[in-house]
Amino acid sequence: MEMQKRSAGILLHPVSLPSEDGIGDFGTHAFKFIDFLEKTEIGLWQVLPLGPTAYGNSPYTAVSSFAGNPLLISLDLLQKEGWLESSELEDRPDFSLDRIDYERVYRWKVPLLRRAAERFLQRGGGKKASAEKGGANGSGDKSDEVAEFCRREEWWLEDYALFVTAKNFFDRQAADAGIEDSRWNYYWPTELADRTPEELKRRREQWSDEIAVEKVLQFFFMRQWERVKKYAHDRGVTIFGDIPIFVSPDSADVWAHPELFMLDNKNRPTSVAGVPPDYFSSNGQRWGNPLYRWEEHRRTGFAWWISRIKKTLEQVDMVRIDHFRGFEAYWEIPAEEKTAIKGRWVKAPGRELFTRIAEEMGELPIVAEDLGVITPEVQALREEFGFPGMKVLQFAFSRDGQGGLQADNLFLPHNHLPNYVAYTGTHDNDTTLGWFESQEADLRELIRRYAGSSGQEIVWDLIRIVFMSAACYAVVPFQDPLALGKDARMNTPGTVGGNWSWRVRSEAFNDGVGYRLRDFCRLYGRSSRSGTSDVRSDAT
Repeated sequence: MEMQKRSAGILLHPVSLPSEDGIGDFGTHAFKFIDFLEKTEIGLWQVLPLGPTAYGNSPYTAVSSFAGNPLLISLDLLQKEGWLESSELEDRPDFSLDRIDYERVYRWKVPLLRRAAERFLQRGGGKKASAEKGGANGSGDKSDEVAEFCRREEWWLEDYALFVTAKNFFDRQAADAGIEDSRWNYYWPTELADRTPEELKRRREQWSDEIAVEKVLQFFFMRQWERVKKYAHDRGVTIFGDIPIFVSPDSADVWAHPELFMLDNKNRPTSVAGVPPDYFSSNGQRWGNPLYRWEEHRRTGFAWWISRIKKTLEQVDMVRIDHFRGFEAYWEIPAEEKTAIKGRWVKAPGRELFTRIAEEMGELPIVAEDLGVITPEVQALREEFGFPGMKVLQFAFSRDGQGGLQADNLFLPHNHLPNYVAYTGTHDNDTTLGWFESQEADLRELIRRYAGSSGQEIVWDLIRIVFMSAACYAVVPFQDPLALGKDARMNTPGTVGGNWSWRVRSEAFNDGVGYRLRDFCRLYGRSSRSGTSDVRSDAT
């Protein structure tokens, strides 16, 4: 990926946008945020994975690598199009403006989304929804439009729609029976888990209406997001997305393609992903994602991965790949182990994979998340394909053992190289203010000295030195220009509950914040309106 123009970006996942429905969506405030970026001369909007989430609400454990999250669909836009009545939106709960209450959001929004989809199908031709391949029956422009969408996306949509319909059915059954674990490879009937053709046919007929609704919801998502993306492009804003390296075990991906993952004869993982013990965790991290059966991926010419990258790049313009080091070697943990201690490093075919993807797609607009303990082999893989890496300011301030800063810490901005994305922090870090306030007093003083700060506006001073960096892209989570503390943190890795729920208020899109960001963009050559400044990707 050749980075040609210094740019600046804001990291803000769409769920954090303002809305009246308790969670951000693709409605009015998405367009207002883009207007804010344009006025601020910020050229990148970085988002997290856009897939449908399940337990824990993490975008990194999506139900599908190809589908969109229906919760991001705007009810107001559906109402304006006639798929909901205005009266149906009158009794909105009194949602918090600052946090997402996912349980309340699900109870309020999902029934209305399904009602809109059912109405769409009914008015498309007055015939019953069909689960036959190709989409819904019926005539008329709208029905033809969704039918064309279903035909185009059939290669993943058929399996996804059946999977989530089955999950809804069996999750309810499990809840009624007092069973907590309703994962498909633990609780579903064997014939469905094993995808026998007779059972798939029977279930598609049994659940035809529900399956059709799921397809329409994906159509709604696609159509609304495409409008947002086009609006961004028209205003000079590039969408910067994200792909997790691994997929959720409770996903349509694993159910539809079990041969691609390390599973036993009951479709349960034999080995799972994680990272080994380190300074931060004596037990390491056991993520629980099934590992890839790379030999099968090789046999198919990495077709699934090519499809995944292509689909993501239909939604976004460039993409960060999470845990990039796992493409050089991954930490394999026996599934029966409760921690990550008894794992081992196993080589991965990253070079083969990215060579094949490049042959299929040409230049790859990929950023490598190369944080953590990175070996020379991982660095060589990133550099071979010209993928920009990441530099996070919160990792920069280590001591030299003599009371000063370790000046050769590669995360310090004066050590940055052009083929990188510089961050104050990411979604997995505390906010810059929360992080700074948690440091010991002597380190806070060193940070202030490095940033040339009096300490009165330490967050803005740290944003400034990231914008000054030689890194081609500089990105800040939106919490930082707002100088928000630890309560606005998006995610704390290794914890469940309370994550992914921060929301921004609409008054944050104001000129005071915008003009300061614009000033930094202009001062440090990052304005989206300025002339190009060529930066060669071989500058690493």
